[in-house]
Amino acid sequence: MSLIPEKSDVVIIGGGIIGVSTAYYLAKYGVSVTLIEKGEIAGEQSSRNWGFVRQQGRDPAEIPTIMRSLVLWKGLSKELGEDIGFKQAGVFYLANTQQQVADYEDWLNYAKEYQIDSHIVPKSEIHKYIPSNSGNWLAALRTPSDGRAEPSKATSALARGAARSGANIVTNCAVFGFETEAGRVSSVSTELGVIKTNTLLCAGGTWSSLFCARHKIPLPQLKVRSSVLRTSPVPEISEHSIWCRDVALRRRQDGGYTIAHGSATEAPIVPDTLRWGIKYLESYKKEKSRLRIKVNERFFKELMTPRRWNINGPSPFELERIYNVSPNKKILDEAFGNLRRLFPQLMNAKIIESWGGLIDVTPDAVPVISPVEKNPGFYLATGFSGHGFGIGPGAGELAAQMITGKASKQELSNFDYNRFF
Repeated sequence: MSLIPEKSDVVIIGGGIIGVSTAYYLAKYGVSVTLIEKGEIAGEQSSRNWGFVRQQGRDPAEIPTIMRSLVLWKGLSKELGEDIGFKQAGVFYLANTQQQVADYEDWLNYAKEYQIDSHIVPKSEIHKYIPSNSGNWLAALRTPSDGRAEPSKATSALARGAARSGANIVTNCAVFGFETEAGRVSSVSTELGVIKTNTLLCAGGTWSSLFCARHKIPLPQLKVRSSVLRTSPVPEISEHSIWCRDVALRRRQDGGYTIAHGSATEAPIVPDTLRWGIKYLESYKKEKSRLRIKVNERFFKELMTPRRWNINGPSPFELERIYNVSPNKKILDEAFGNLRRLFPQLMNAKIIESWGGLIDVTPDAVPVISPVEKNPGFYLATGFSGHGFGIGPGAGELAAQMITGKASKQELSNFDYNRFF
């Protein structure tokens, strides 16, 4: 556990890829920055995601930021002096239905607008990119300039880079809340003491809404559970990271694959579901076919979690420092069965490890990177809705520019907090 400074220009809550990237770029700008993480760096979704770094299929609001992020990814290994597993090997989305093909063709309008190298691969040419498969796909969307990286390496490497540039990185330390003077943030209270600051960024992922609730700041955000596995080393079937309705897969540096289900996500019903449900109705209508909704033990756990606590603690954050979520075995069994059915070369793959993670989702599945106007000095960078890893460096740079007044107003407007109200 590190010591905290008496004061810092900026304090960041959260040691995932968004918080760490923001700290990295602020430190490079010469800003005094302290990052506080209640558990470990990349202890949750930042090390548990699929590892895709994609422009393809993004919401138009995210496209400028992911394009910038891809530029940053290309140079990060050299810049950090560490291998983060980044490879620009393309992403391939396979279509099972004519509606999917139409959706891909519609998305190409955005690709053309931003000069992204995406294109439709007809059914007759899919075998050129995936030579051995037993799928009956109608077409595919391919973006050669997209890539992949290793979640287990990237965020930790960025944290070390931030520290070398002068950032204070403090782990195993919960943030209880902030106090104000004349209406503006003036200090942050933590397990290890108080830090004087006039700028606080909450990049707490799935924990952000609860932290905001302590200060009566409404933040509509729900959790979905993602289940992932990795395989033993197997033959490479394609350089591309692949997604289809039945399975998603990414080639790993260790010679195996990271595997998830392409269209099955568990949405646990928790008290926030009732609190924010009305704002998610449109999203639910679009995504209901892939959502597996259930009540589990988290409903009662979160029902008993306080939403108000003393500024000097204790708080809920030190009681559960890391969401160690078990994977959904049924969903993973389906995904693994689909993998071996569709890609015969992987028939002998063995499951080495499986894990679960909680993804923070906003009503429109677009993140919030924004000041909170009624609380001057308080900023948000959260709600990345499962898209955070690939966009992470670009989003962190944008958040750093927001805090220092250098960000484009147009780009920030896409992520404005007030759009929910």
